[in-house]
Amino acid sequence: MQIARKGVPTTIDGIQLTVGDKIKPFNLVNREGTKVSEKDFEGKNLLISVYPDINTSVCDRQTRQFFELASSVENCEILNVSNNSLDALNEWCATSGLDVQMLSAQDTTFQEGFGLWMPEFEVLARSIFVVNKDGIITYSEIVPDMAQDPDYEQAIKAANSL
Repeated sequence: MQIARKGVPTTIDGIQLTVGDKIKPFNLVNREGTKVSEKDFEGKNLLISVYPDINTSVCDRQTRQFFELASSVENCEILNVSNNSLDALNEWCATSGLDVQMLSAQDTTFQEGFGLWMPEFEVLARSIFVVNKDGIITYSEIVPDMAQDPDYEQAIKAANSL
């Protein structure tokens, strides 16, 4: 799949998950260093917000926006996922004054399972997935230019429809 970075085309490796697909097994690490997998979220509705690098303006805004909108989402857990280091995620939370669920894709299971790896930049593609309690994707957006924001309104609408 091709997307852009500030208008310049780049490739996303793998096969991207879309609406109707079941999420693939993955391993992530939370800010405390504890490994989590898709099994830890079984039976829960999820909004998975994926961003390339928390230390950029769009990624910062995306994470803050979903944090602010979280109170309007019922029965849905918001997961913020990148391949940033735990130090970077913890520093961002401390600096921003926000205590949000930040997960680091430290191995390749998440990026391969969702088909989101951009090898040219060694980051995940900006994307949003809404997943129902059965692990089925009900909403998917891979942002066409990684310098653009996702469609917050549509993602929240999809999460609230679960």
